Amino acid sequence: MSKALDGVRVLDFTHVQSGPSCTQLLAWFGADVIKVERPGEGDITRSQLRDIPGVDSLYFTMMNGNKRSITVDTKHPDGKFILEELIKVCDVLVENFAPGVLDRMGFSWETIHRINPRIIVASVKGFGAGPFADFKAYENVAQCTGGAASTTGFRDDLPLVTGAGIGDSGTGIHLAMGILAALYQRVATGRGQRVLAAMQDAVLNLCRVKMRDQQRLARGPLTEYSQHGEGIPFGAAVPRAGNDSGGGQPGRILKCKGWESDPNACIYFIVQAQVWKQVCQVIGKPEWIDHPDYAKPAARLPRLNEIFAAIENWTMQRTKTENTALLNARDIPCGPILSMKELLEDEALYAAGTLVRVAHPTRGDYVTIGQPVKLSDSPVEIERSPLLGEHTEEILADVLGLDAARIDRIRASGSIGEAA
Repeated sequence: MSKALDGVRVLDFTHVQSGPSCTQLLAWFGADVIKVERPGEGDITRSQLRDIPGVDSLYFTMMNGNKRSITVDTKHPDGKFILEELIKVCDVLVENFAPGVLDRMGFSWETIHRINPRIIVASVKGFGAGPFADFKAYENVAQCTGGAASTTGFRDDLPLVTGAGIGDSGTGIHLAMGILAALYQRVATGRGQRVLAAMQDAVLNLCRVKMRDQQRLARGPLTEYSQHGEGIPFGAAVPRAGNDSGGGQPGRILKCKGWESDPNACIYFIVQAQVWKQVCQVIGKPEWIDHPDYAKPAARLPRLNEIFAAIENWTMQRTKTENTALLNARDIPCGPILSMKELLEDEALYAAGTLVRVAHPTRGDYVTIGQPVKLSDSPVEIERSPLLGEHTEEILADVLGLDAARIDRIRASGSIGEAA
């Protein structure tokens, strides 16, 4: 079968996480992604957080699969020539440099558009237009400025950032969506365009339910929040709500058997109104089903601490796996807290393609995330990340059509580094 993005060529000027997560998605969909790196150095994550000395780190390999690597010194005349020629034959250029870097390299949007009017130039930036436009951003900065941190954690403690990469990879996903939309529009217009994904904007988009609650708060208390049931008044901003469910149904993380030695021996339990009867039956509280203090959601709200204490007393008598099976058999929503260790060892995830074992020539086998979006007519084969400059000569010959003598002269100039 062909792949969804067969024939699409991407010039990848990204590094670290936000940009590479975007271009890897495009590569998984079948695009030919050419990762441009500096000779001798490459993406900084090749050497960051190494677990094996002298080889590419997992940080790099897990973000750069299915790509080709070319090393180019863009400050050298031959390097600039190569870049200009690649711009001519590529459909998309993706970058996540600090503001102004691409312009200082001599490749402003106007210059790129003049070289190739059909090319789409996609950028990750920390912030959109406004007072922060020229500021840098990183994962936790984006979470803090995008509203996530202020609404994460417990109300009597400091804000928290989440372990999920919603600032970096979350923005990369948004950018990939924008690129695909621009490619589709180009079919009708024949023109390329600029695509911008700001990290603050992406995080805020993922926090839209909290923005919803901020506007609701202006009209009265947020009655589904635990603090309302406890009689604690709200301030001017949406508070941190611990592990309350964001969908209006009371939810908590509760301990299960083994919690004393395993910090993840827990389960997320939601008390949905439509399964209140089943909840009461399973935890041994049938008298609560019709009792006026418990029968209706509004009546239960000030008693949530008591209710969840009773539920936790039940969950602590069995493991999270046993609890999950028992509760799902009764249509009671729940979810075990799965550690990264448990996920890494779950063979069902490999069978589904969610996790993939990949062979690498220098670091050996490693596990990476599989394509999270499945297309029935576009199968994905997860490939290893490229070695630094591994495909330089291949790209110069096959993509740009340079002959061996020209490539030798370019290599002798030092503009593309040593052969891989």
